[in-house]
Parts: sequence; C-alpha cells; structure tokens
Amino acid sequence: MPERLDSTDRIAALEAEVAQLRQAVAAHAVIDQALGVVVACTGVRPATAWEILREVSQGTNTKMREIAQLVVDWPHRRTLPPEIREALNTAARRRTTQSSPQVARR
Repeated sequence: MPERLDSTDRIAALEAEVAQLRQAVAAHAVIDQALGVVVACTGVRPATAWEILREVSQGTNTKMREIAQLVVDWPHRRTLPPEIREALNTAARRRTTQSSPQVARR
C-alpha cells in the first residue's frame, strides 16, 4: 500500500509541475508580446524594453505577467490604468532620447 501512496503523491506532484510549466510558458509569450509593444511605441531595443517593463512591475508592485497583459491589451482597449500608464511613461522617458518619449497617452 505505501508504494501506491508514493505513486499517487508522485503523480500529483508531476501534475502540479506541468501546470506551473504551462503557466510559465503562457506568461513568457505575453511578456514577449508586451516587449514588442514597448519596442514599437518607443523605438528602444528589446533589452531596454525588458528594463522598462521590469521597472514598471517593481514600481507598481504588480507581477510582470500582469503588466505585460495590460500592455498587450492596451492597443485594443486604448487605455491603461493611470498608475501603470504613469510608471510606463516615466520608465520610457528615462531610457529614451527621442523627442517624444511618452508611451501611453490614455
């Protein structure tokens, strides 16, 4: 009987691990898309876009995947939460030398 319990525990642990990996892959895809949005809007390189998203995440105490989802949805919704918008603009201004560094206007 203990062997069966060990197998059951092992299966449960593997199922949990698979669920976590699926979530990580999905989050990674959304983050990559958000990087593309930031690159397109600011003209920065992808590494700099990553720094911008990381700064917004840390500055707003919001998980990176949540910031990424908001940024990906932003072109369709045409709005960002004010706190995220301000943090994104501030981070982009710090890292760009373009004449119009503001990213989010709504």
